[in-house]
Amino acid sequence: MIHPVILCGGSGTRLWPLSRKSYPKQFGALTGKESLFQACARRLSGPGLAPPVVVTASDFRFIVTEQLAGVGLDPGAVLIEPEGRNTAPAILAAALHLAAANPDALMLVAPSDHVVPDAEAFRMAVDAGRAAAEAGDLVTFGVTPNRPETGYGYLELAAKAQPDTAVKLTRFVEKPDAPRAEAMLADGNFLWNSGIFLFSVRALLEAFQAHAPDMVAPVQAAVEAAKPDLGFLRLDAAHWAKARDVSIDYAVMERAANLSVVPLSGGWSDLGGWDAVWREEGPDAQGVATFGPATALGCRNTLLRSESPGLELVGIGLDDIVAVAMPDAVLVAPKSRAQDVKDAVTALRAKGTRQAEHFPREYRPWGWFESLAVSERFQVKRIVVHPGAALSLQSHMHRAEHWVVVRGTARITIGEEVKLVSENESVYVPLGARHRLENPGKVDVVLIEVQTGSYLGEDDIVRYDDVYART
Repeated sequence: MIHPVILCGGSGTRLWPLSRKSYPKQFGALTGKESLFQACARRLSGPGLAPPVVVTASDFRFIVTEQLAGVGLDPGAVLIEPEGRNTAPAILAAALHLAAANPDALMLVAPSDHVVPDAEAFRMAVDAGRAAAEAGDLVTFGVTPNRPETGYGYLELAAKAQPDTAVKLTRFVEKPDAPRAEAMLADGNFLWNSGIFLFSVRALLEAFQAHAPDMVAPVQAAVEAAKPDLGFLRLDAAHWAKARDVSIDYAVMERAANLSVVPLSGGWSDLGGWDAVWREEGPDAQGVATFGPATALGCRNTLLRSESPGLELVGIGLDDIVAVAMPDAVLVAPKSRAQDVKDAVTALRAKGTRQAEHFPREYRPWGWFESLAVSERFQVKRIVVHPGAALSLQSHMHRAEHWVVVRGTARITIGEEVKLVSENESVYVPLGARHRLENPGKVDVVLIEVQTGSYLGEDDIVRYDDVYART
């Protein structure tokens, strides 16, 4: 069996405003009905593949399990990073976790936010790299470049690449400037570095001992001291903090000699900017791509994307423009400056703008909510509670709440009273009252909540009991 390892972190800056720190791009449906994470998990499932090990952040753990359930998959393990430390500690932690059961296991490492449209071609490439990985090589997967891309690292081959065949890798090449990218494209002996790897646990651990020995002890201690938490495995924070913040390329791959590469022939993109999304959307003869309720009139080489059903985005006479509209933020920029979006996030964060990091829809282990209207002393929210889920038993010091159920049937506790509230029925939760909202049914409960009071922040909450251990 090959053991997939899915890396599921990210800061959510390059595809702002659709991707944000609280809900990075892998959880969004950017190129289809499934999220990038769900598509990755499906691609890394099937005959010969074990349930995946997912390495993610605490804030994303319930999103991960919910999205996996949405495509009918169960994880083999979900490792919770106390903080993001780049890819080297994450991959090393997964290897040490797998080593406890089988130190010779093969692990297939993939970021969760890439687009690989041809899953069958991807599996053929993995099969082509298996023999080299079993022989002790560290196998990476490269993509034949079709343009002089300056946003990717490159792989220099020891011999001309053949599809679905592992060849020796000479070296890794940093992201080049434009003339160097042109030269490598013309040379024909370079591939884009996809950041996808296949190796045995034993070979990887030996590589860390040889090239980054300082990382082994703190990561191993973090794994050994990990604590189970509702089916997740929380790596120990104190030991984890001692591991270097470094990528697997810098820590190990660029230093190792036992390297092979397999070309990916079925297409690939890391969706590293809105220009990449524009390409994946399949622009028309005028170079125009639209998504959602968007209309282009006399535009060229332009992406128009509306993420709100009630917001029509119209472009007139635009050329080389990206326009992305969310309910709470709008991005308009030259497509040629797509890589500068992260600078906008930095500027918004410096201003203290909430939209810099927070998605308009807030996800919780029991479901999600979004604000519909906010003003002085009141706020209106839509709340969705999944079947079998329950909010904590809680109270608020500064606000009262009115709940109107618009779908399903909720079990509501207010003080000592517990009752069922169905569609078109409402309840009032007085300031300071202990209360809980549960969904005992088989469909989502949807309700409209009206908050009134002197302070409406999410931190005005006292939890007394919580099935998700948040008290």
